Amino acid sequence: MDLHLHRADYVQVGVTAQKTMKLLPATRGSATQKVVIGDHEGVVLCFGMKKGEAVAVFKTLPGQKIARLELGGILNTPQEKIFVAAGSEIRGFTKRGKQFLSFETNLTESIKAMHISGSDLLLSASYIYSHYCDCKDQHYYLSGDRINDVICLPVERLPHLTPVLACQDRLLRVLQGSDVVFEIEVSGPPTVLALHNGNGGILCVDSFDIMGDGVKDLLVGRDDGMVEVYSFNNASEPVLRFDQALSESVTSIQGGCVGKDGYDEIVVSTYSGWVTGLTTEPVHKEGGPGEELRLNQETQHKLACLRSELEQLQLKVAQERERYQQSSQSSQAKSAVPSFSINDKFTLNKDDASYSLILEVQTAIDNVLVQSDVPIDLLDVDKNSAVVSFSSCDAESGDNFLLATYRCQANTTRLELKIRSIEGQYGTLQAYVTPRIQPKTCQVRQYLIKPLSLHQRSHSIDRDRPVNTLTLTGQFSFAEVHSWVVFCLPEVPEKPPAGECVTFYFQNTFLDTQLESTYRKGEGVFKSDNISTISILKDVLSKEATKKKINLNISYEINEMSVKHTLALIHPKLEDQLLLAKKVQLIDALKELQVHEGNTDFLIPEYRCILEEAERLQEEYKKQPAHLERLYGMITDLFIDKFKFKGTNVKTKVPLLLEILDSYDQNTLIAFFDAA
Repeated sequence: MDLHLHRADYVQVGVTAQKTMKLLPATRGSATQKVVIGDHEGVVLCFGMKKGEAVAVFKTLPGQKIARLELGGILNTPQEKIFVAAGSEIRGFTKRGKQFLSFETNLTESIKAMHISGSDLLLSASYIYSHYCDCKDQHYYLSGDRINDVICLPVERLPHLTPVLACQDRLLRVLQGSDVVFEIEVSGPPTVLALHNGNGGILCVDSFDIMGDGVKDLLVGRDDGMVEVYSFNNASEPVLRFDQALSESVTSIQGGCVGKDGYDEIVVSTYSGWVTGLTTEPVHKEGGPGEELRLNQETQHKLACLRSELEQLQLKVAQERERYQQSSQSSQAKSAVPSFSINDKFTLNKDDASYSLILEVQTAIDNVLVQSDVPIDLLDVDKNSAVVSFSSCDAESGDNFLLATYRCQANTTRLELKIRSIEGQYGTLQAYVTPRIQPKTCQVRQYLIKPLSLHQRSHSIDRDRPVNTLTLTGQFSFAEVHSWVVFCLPEVPEKPPAGECVTFYFQNTFLDTQLESTYRKGEGVFKSDNISTISILKDVLSKEATKKKINLNISYEINEMSVKHTLALIHPKLEDQLLLAKKVQLIDALKELQVHEGNTDFLIPEYRCILEEAERLQEEYKKQPAHLERLYGMITDLFIDKFKFKGTNVKTKVPLLLEILDSYDQNTLIAFFDAA
């Protein structure tokens, strides 16, 4: 990493959404660029830097929350017209702040994504994509899953407009008119689209030559607050050149020149509204031998302005506090609970089959209480500096399986938690978020733990695996059976897809087993190479149908080979965990021997290796609480479910199964499954 950038905070606006900050093109007579940003208060602010201070060019009045901000203009001219999406309306401003457009679209939902190319306006609202030309409706497309972003390929290089949609179901959909011409599968739900070098290809998030070598670099702003710069070598392989962690998620990023003429920088906006530059301008300090450092005149002026601004803010806070006290104590006082914004995400991680719960607040967090009515494990998060304490729960009551409180350090605005659930046990996880504001207030957020919570959408399936089949028939509609699938599985669109029949594929992120789900009005067919998956679906779908008073006809076909297949998938994971547990148990004894003997020369190489890697082994073991027990539980469920479909209850044989697992041997385990 050979790039050095220095941080400079410019202004703070209200809470911002993704892609709501842009740099205007530089004008004649000025090498620096103006910044334009829109926030949740509906305010559009355009400012430039003058003598180290942010000076407003224009600022609009508050209005509806701004969801997107883009620059546009006539093709092949500087893109300096400002367009914002707020609710279902598009507004346009000149670079001086004069409003020239107010266009109410025919969308029934709020706009979530926007792209502008000349007179073409591309919009998406959840599942709906619309194309307008000169504010006239042109094309329309209903997506099978939520649309996260929209862009179009360069019109000067293609014979027709080519929109690209980033969809939650891990697909990039390329359109022509109102039709999908092809789909591209990506490894995860795509959240943002950008054109590499601004002239084609799909990458994120911005391209700018911050290295100054004549080749545009890739600037990336991440949800965890990390800003990264990647450059490309001769093989076009990205190389990380710079990274810096900010304290909150990055909502927009652009390369340009804002702070000082001649010094390029990366300008970012964050969730709470900070506009920050990471500039190539060096930090100057003046001084000499035996002399104290002297602040230059510009810095002294800035400090004086900051002190004045701080005094005014302190006075304003005191006045507002006094006014609040008077209004709250009057006989006609109404409850005045302060409101605050929370940016939260609850997502499944494929790498370790865990869920990330990210809570970000516009002000400092005091504490977060986490409560769950289903058994879950809390995993360690390295970046989490909060102090966690657990409260005892009465699991027999069924209301609480987990009560944990995270007490945050001062100025913490973002908290990341990791949990792991158990498939077949479903319910609700709740987070009570209390910020450091007065009077004390709290918001509750709820997250569903689904019956097949560790399954992830995929777009292909291995047809050579032995599968078990569950078939449901009955007097139910397409919408009803779709709602049951939504209840059972993550990453399924809430709205029923278009058509009379649909097929979804899933992969278990923990075991790598798979599930094929095909259903239509009156029929649902579910195929999996894991009997336990079929058993969970059978129990949950029966219960959901009973709630609606719908009679289901349930039939199933069990493939005995699938049991050995699933045990073979579990085998390497179980062997690794048993070996890890064994090594960790030996560490203390080996350390005692090392102290007693004074060296490790007498130990066999295997034991010396354990001592050398002791810290890493203990760290790995710590990150996987109850991992071994989880695998034991899956094997036990598989054993019970296999015989449940035969009408046999084998729960009395479980203790013997656990004994076999304690002295694990794959062949012995398979023989036990066959003989039981």
